[in-house]
Amino acid sequence: QLQLVESGGGLVQPGGSLKLSCIVSGFTLDHYAMGWFRQAPGKEREGVSCISSGGGVVHYKDSVKGRFTISADKSKDDTINLQMNSLKPDDTGVYYCNVKSGSIDYWGQGTQVTVSS
Repeated sequence: QLQLVESGGGLVQPGGSLKLSCIVSGFTLDHYAMGWFRQAPGKEREGVSCISSGGGVVHYKDSVKGRFTISADKSKDDTINLQMNSLKPDDTGVYYCNVKSGSIDYWGQGTQVTVSS
C-alpha cells in the first residue's frame, strides 16, 4: 500500500520561505510522476508542480515559476521536496503530495501553508 506523508507547512510572512517534504513508502511503481497540489479555501485543488520519476521532466504552475523548486530524493526513502521562496498570500492553502501512475492518483493527507502578515 502506497503511503505519502507530508511535512513542513506553517505560517510565514509574505516574502518568506518554506520547504515542504513528502516521504513516499510502499513504492513498487515503475513509471510515475510525483508532484504537489494545493487547495485554497473555497477553491478547487490545483496543480503546483510535478516531476517525472527520473527527474528529467519538471513542470510548474505559471504563478510559481521562479519562486518554487521541486526535487526528488531517492537516496534513502523516496522524498519529494518543494522549496517555496518569495511566498505570497495567494500561495495560502492546503498542499497535497501526489504520486500518479497511469490513471491512478495517490494522495497525502495535506499540510497547511498560510502566508500572512
